[in-house]
Amino acid sequence: MKSDLLTIRPAVPGDAPLVHEFIRGIADYEKLTHELDATVEDIRAALAGDQPRVEVLLANWDERPAAFALFFHNFSTFVGRRGLYLEDLYVRPEFRGKGIGKRLLLELVRLAHDRKCGRMEWVALDWNRAAIEFYEQLGARQLKEWVLFRLAGDQIRKLAFQAD
Repeated sequence: MKSDLLTIRPAVPGDAPLVHEFIRGIADYEKLTHELDATVEDIRAALAGDQPRVEVLLANWDERPAAFALFFHNFSTFVGRRGLYLEDLYVRPEFRGKGIGKRLLLELVRLAHDRKCGRMEWVALDWNRAAIEFYEQLGARQLKEWVLFRLAGDQIRKLAFQAD
């Protein structure tokens, strides 16, 4: 997708260092750098192959890397079709206010439509009012009745070997 100074394209495995820079940027923004374990090689492997585990859209503004959106497919048993799950959307601070985030999100909506996805979902931190208001202005709604749970790292290792 190209318009004015904005170009959006799918990432390829060779873009892993740039994708990793964006991930570090979002980790810094969310004050979660201490949780960042992903390496450039992890990202390269996830983007590689006939059926990559993740996909990424990269946005350039005036040929400079400005933003990214990392997503993958999940599946809804209720809808009976796959969905598109947006893991991260991040616009570098110097490029905010130019409509790049909205254009990335709309490109993902088009992909979800073209791929006949039944849903498109993502999460936002409860303190990130700018993101929440942005999503609500587009017509997205918060699912307040659903509570997100997570197992990670040590919890997975501990439970994986726990007796039934």
